[in-house]
Amino acid sequence: MSAARESLLDAAFAALARRPWARIRMTDVAASAGVSRQTLYNEFGGKDGLARALVRREAEAYLSGVERALAGVPGAAGPGERLAAAAVWTVRAGTENPLVRAVLTGCWNERLPSPARPAPLGGPPRSRRSAAVDPLPSPVDLLGQARDRAVRLLAAEWPPGGPVELARACDTAARLALSYVIAPAPAVEVASAVRGALGTRDGQALTGPSAPSRRAGGPPRR
Repeated sequence: MSAARESLLDAAFAALARRPWARIRMTDVAASAGVSRQTLYNEFGGKDGLARALVRREAEAYLSGVERALAGVPGAAGPGERLAAAAVWTVRAGTENPLVRAVLTGCWNERLPSPARPAPLGGPPRSRRSAAVDPLPSPVDLLGQARDRAVRLLAAEWPPGGPVELARACDTAARLALSYVIAPAPAVEVASAVRGALGTRDGQALTGPSAPSRRAGGPPRR
């Protein structure tokens, strides 16, 4: 990413903390970034393009944070502890970053740039094409990407439950984290909830076929 583009996105994000998106002027964003207004238009095409790039950057930063959380737990900890750490990060990101919260929940308030929707039939062809070619991630998309990154990073250390069990555990942790984005709680509670849902003990996952959570009375297989 070019330095000018990064500076413009930083300036737009900072401006969003001070005023609603509808009141943010392109001229002010360019001035704050130390570039010309024309440079802003060259990079993003307009305010809608700037908004979409900003949302995408924050969503990608959230996903990178998921990876850091999964990798940042001490080596002796099991994959269940890593998923608990990723869930804690998800709640933190969704609480502190309004754009991440909006993409995760699908709830966009009046202060935020609204995700563009396809123009109605008969509307400007350019608007329809832009929305169709450059869709923003939905909550399902973002949770799916977080789950897939967790699956990739944990595949080598998952107990003998196989890839299906691993994908199910990662999906469970992601969805449970989302519930705490909607109704935040202390990090220790979030981590404890994920451990309990995955059936972990002392940081080791117990979700394989022989695990207690799969005995009679445990959660049914889907």
